Amino acid sequence: MINFILWLLFGALVGWLASLVMRTDAQQGAVLNIVVGIIGAFLGGFLFNLLGIGGSSINNNDFSLSALLVSFIGAVVLLGIVNLFRRGTVR
Repeated sequence: MINFILWLLFGALVGWLASLVMRTDAQQGAVLNIVVGIIGAFLGGFLFNLLGIGGSSINNNDFSLSALLVSFIGAVVLLGIVNLFRRGTVR
């Protein structure tokens, strides 16, 4: 149960930081920050494994600094893709 709560909290943190970097913070609330953080963690873990770099994300119950970095990069990539389809440009 505690891992689930930590997963939500770190997902919210990662999503919030990514939304600040991509300047979409005013458009999304807390729930969307959690969703962006968790989906971004999946995307970051997939991309890092695809590139052969490896590394785990917060979705693997690894709450280390490297896992947060992988999740953060995935969330930024996710918001960049969303901005590309929504506006036609990446901010």
